[in-house]
Amino acid sequence: MGEGMRGEPDPAIAGGRAKKGGHEGEWNSVPGPLSALAQSKALSPKLSARSVPSLKQIASFVLMLVLAGWAFHERPDLAGYTLGFLFWFGFFLIVLWRYCFVVAGLFHRFREKPARLPSDVPVVQWPVYSVLIALRDEAAMMPQLAACLRGLDWPADKLEVILLVEADDDATRDAALKAPFPLGTLVLTVPPGKPLTKPRALNYGLAHATGTYVTIYDAEDRPHSGQLKAAYATFLSAPADVLCLQAPLTATNGAAGWVAAQWALEYAVHFNLYLPALAGWGHPIMLGGTSNHFRRADLIAFGGWDAWNVTEDADLGLRAARLGGRTMTISPPTLETAPETLPVWFKQRTRWIKGYIQTWLVCMRNPFRLLRELGLSAWISLQMTLGASILSALLYGPTTVFILVALAFPGDLVDPYSFALFGFGWACSTLGDVLAPGRWRFSRLLATLSRPLYWPLQTLAAFAALYGLAVRPYFWAKTPHQPE
Repeated sequence: MGEGMRGEPDPAIAGGRAKKGGHEGEWNSVPGPLSALAQSKALSPKLSARSVPSLKQIASFVLMLVLAGWAFHERPDLAGYTLGFLFWFGFFLIVLWRYCFVVAGLFHRFREKPARLPSDVPVVQWPVYSVLIALRDEAAMMPQLAACLRGLDWPADKLEVILLVEADDDATRDAALKAPFPLGTLVLTVPPGKPLTKPRALNYGLAHATGTYVTIYDAEDRPHSGQLKAAYATFLSAPADVLCLQAPLTATNGAAGWVAAQWALEYAVHFNLYLPALAGWGHPIMLGGTSNHFRRADLIAFGGWDAWNVTEDADLGLRAARLGGRTMTISPPTLETAPETLPVWFKQRTRWIKGYIQTWLVCMRNPFRLLRELGLSAWISLQMTLGASILSALLYGPTTVFILVALAFPGDLVDPYSFALFGFGWACSTLGDVLAPGRWRFSRLLATLSRPLYWPLQTLAAFAALYGLAVRPYFWAKTPHQPE
């Protein structure tokens, strides 16, 4: 066994529901801003992606198609002009929205003052911090992961590391038991069951966690040594409605190729400019899949993760907003490895977009209820972030190809306004790439200049996501990892 590794307790839960006194499937009351909600059973079916799209949503989509078909049949010219106007007007709003928040994110970086722990909180009074890590086919990553967790600047007797290994993954379990993880690390075998997803494993880990605070890491993560301390200090100084903190994710292999450079640049803009600006304005945040920090009481009150959503991070961040909470960002980063090949990138991006669609459908089961929960500005923000991410992914490819064909064969195919709007979008994207922090290399310069060639790949992934949602909605496309 590795250093300080503990054996498994007899599991008292199944499928993420606890048995901690009271009736099976109920959580005990816990202190915290949302303690009144902590008595609820695990996630409500109305907030889960298990049954999306709903019959009402399918009927609405079919009705829209019928109306569009009728309009093009009756008045093809008017319908075409209307569709073109709505497309470019929507494109303009989405680009302008993102541009404004990216620029605001730059100012946020200058104004940001990291929270510091009060001098009157001695180390012996620091709380237990639980670290949950869902693992599958990650045997090769165990030595690196163990070293990174040992490097965290947190008292060893206050750190609870829980490794969650699927029942059929003997190789990862054996490697975890041999690696020198911090003292007291617990390796849990997730019971067999469906769906076979990361959030289901995290729910199992949450039921065993005892820490006051909880964070999530992935097998390839290399978190900054001071990240837990920064999160704790921020929670102590933040208002009670701050329910989650998101640390930035940074790719370290952007020079490994064109795909990796594009992915790294996306992350640099998203986590260092866009998300901090949204958080600063109190808008809903789609969390990253790792390095989010919670009070355990709040996480239980949320209902945990949605085991049926393949981007459970985005769903959980928006659910926190629906409960009246806010997300803030902290600055100590987590280093990750970007996909270096197109097939790996494609599978990962397909899963992300499929999960975005699931999350949007869950949110829009009852748009008016969502409006009451969020308020008008946050409701609009959700549409301009989550909704726009889905829509733009579907339209990136056709738009780019259309413009490139028009450039290759000049004529009346594209009007000047369309060229101008496309140029505006490219310029705003380039500005965000330039403003994002990070080292400049030739790979980054090439990625910035060639961004429009990357956009059609998003469309291919989006259509694959739609197909996957129809035939394998809960399939989790695993991203392979290798140690750095």
